[in-house]
Amino acid sequence: MKLKNYAEGRWVEHKGYGFEQYNAITGDLISTASSEGLDYEAMTDYARRIGGKALRSMTFYERGFMLKKLALHLDSLKKKYYQISYLSGATKSDSWVDIDGGIGTLFTYASLRRQLGNQRFYVDGDTAKISKNNTFVGQHIMSPKQGVVVHINAFNFPIWGMLEKLSANLIAGVPAIVKPSEITSYLTQAMVEDIIASGIVPEGAIQLDCGKGHGILDTLGSQDLVTFTGSATTGRMLKSLPHIIENSIPFNMEADSLNAAILGEDSAPGTANFDIFIKEVRREMTTKAGQKCTAIRRIMVPENYLEDVQIALGKSLAQTTIGDPANEKVRMGAIVNKSQVDVVRNRVLEMSQKTPIVFGDLDKFEVIGADANKGFFLPPILMLNENPLINTDSHDIECFGPVSTLMPYNGIEEAITLAKMGKGSLVSTIATSNVHIATEYAIEAASYHGRILILNEASAPESTGHGSPMPQLMHGGPGRAGGGEELGGIGSVKHYLQRTALQGHPSMLTEITQRYQYGGVYKEKDVHPFRKYFEDLEIGDTVITAKHTITVADIVNFANVSGDNFYAHMDETSLEGTTFEGRVAHGYFVLSKAAGLFVDAKKGPVLLNYGLDECRFTKPVYPGATIGVRFTVKEKVNQEKKSEDDVAKGIVKFLVDVYDETGDTVALATILTMVKKRNQEDEL
Repeated sequence: MKLKNYAEGRWVEHKGYGFEQYNAITGDLISTASSEGLDYEAMTDYARRIGGKALRSMTFYERGFMLKKLALHLDSLKKKYYQISYLSGATKSDSWVDIDGGIGTLFTYASLRRQLGNQRFYVDGDTAKISKNNTFVGQHIMSPKQGVVVHINAFNFPIWGMLEKLSANLIAGVPAIVKPSEITSYLTQAMVEDIIASGIVPEGAIQLDCGKGHGILDTLGSQDLVTFTGSATTGRMLKSLPHIIENSIPFNMEADSLNAAILGEDSAPGTANFDIFIKEVRREMTTKAGQKCTAIRRIMVPENYLEDVQIALGKSLAQTTIGDPANEKVRMGAIVNKSQVDVVRNRVLEMSQKTPIVFGDLDKFEVIGADANKGFFLPPILMLNENPLINTDSHDIECFGPVSTLMPYNGIEEAITLAKMGKGSLVSTIATSNVHIATEYAIEAASYHGRILILNEASAPESTGHGSPMPQLMHGGPGRAGGGEELGGIGSVKHYLQRTALQGHPSMLTEITQRYQYGGVYKEKDVHPFRKYFEDLEIGDTVITAKHTITVADIVNFANVSGDNFYAHMDETSLEGTTFEGRVAHGYFVLSKAAGLFVDAKKGPVLLNYGLDECRFTKPVYPGATIGVRFTVKEKVNQEKKSEDDVAKGIVKFLVDVYDETGDTVALATILTMVKKRNQEDEL
């Protein structure tokens, strides 16, 4: 079977023979993949003109809701992907990480829609006050780049690798050309076919090249981007292409790294932490048959625990059954193809010249439910480097399979030195309950790692594990690991956005950003904002309230109700040496009284007030001071209905500006209210 590519809005069967893709368990031919016949210049132009324009016409909220619908759709189809995933040698648990993990990432990025807002650009950070009288201010916005991103993905996670990147660029509003590894692109193609057929994603937002993709970067320009996952050598070569450098094309690289696991000196044999460490290392060596960019390649243990770890880990690895993932007894599947088997074998043999194999045999191992001579199998291999500061092969050579090297250390400083000898890693784990050890490692090793897992008896029950990047957190790493950042919540979305500083009058910037800028014109209306439905509220709608003069009785009564008898409020004889001139009103009384001034008490569209985003008390309020409130619609955040019976509503943020008789602001807060929609429809 010839895999089809998806380009310029149509499926195209490749010409010629193509790259042969094999079943990792049986060695049978599955399909062929090729890029022959693809016009990359036309594809990038199509993405910019059609896909980019369609995505940019949507708001962040709409694009996030699109991701949610896509995740729900793919989740309903996921069983079919598991069946295809077995062909790559992946077990059910391996496939769960790839398939369910990828779909879960879509859901996570979809949830960012409320944070990113219902505009076509993102308002980033606080307003910068530039002028003395606040008539000239600055505000950063971030808008989608008007190009295309080319995603070059690795063979080990054909689903997750695609979806974790698409999640960020699609919600950002940038189209993508997906170039999965030609080794496993048959699984990626199956999902892309379903994505296109669903009609959920705009035409031109996704194109697919299942082949080798030679020349795919040649037509990119200054508005375009590249993401790369794979070997450090290939990544550096692509990143240094002359036109990539000349056009300052952002190149986000995530490369395989020599990740480490460190057993803390407090985690002695016989402790729970020791057992947790052994379990974690075994899992990371055998998951995906070790074909993970986050796999543990270097195992560092206190020198007096070396023999205990070697014995315990050997016993644990001996329980790893190898074979056909369809067999329930199998715990580790196959290497993806023969070429990769040869690479791993050669590197093990190279390293074994100085670091002998202490567990496993490349030629003698049992396979369940398959023919070891036809499939692409390797056993777990544990090596020993007794002089890791001198023999540096373990810190330079990576065996991209179920292979790891055990090495001793003497003291936490030496462990940190060894970890850093990997020259930059995606992740490392330290198993310890000792705060000093954990702190020292975190501080000194952090700059060499994208992520650090502190594993112990307390964190283990709910730990997602050494090798599981979470979409909310950084996934990437410095140095050898590529210097990129594939995940990280809103941080990775920003890779696809251009930050621009807007400068002007607060009123103008309020209208442009749809976020009230302090100092902008107030829109005073005859109708109180609490009487308006979500759709009818405008940014800048303001109520200037009646005023109230603060009395000593107010302070005493609030102290009695709240129980807050702090001396500054209740004991005038204790104020010497403080900043207060006399008894001062409680800040929370000022805010509570402000609510009494701005609230419209009658039942209306406002369903509830559910919190504060921020609150500052900027000037002491003494008895005799008179306060009033400027109550302004600051921002609106849409929400979709959770069910047919749910009330259609949105979130409205109000700026509460409490001022005194001199006109000075004494308190500033943002409150969040839930407001009903007029038409009770689920509007986006």
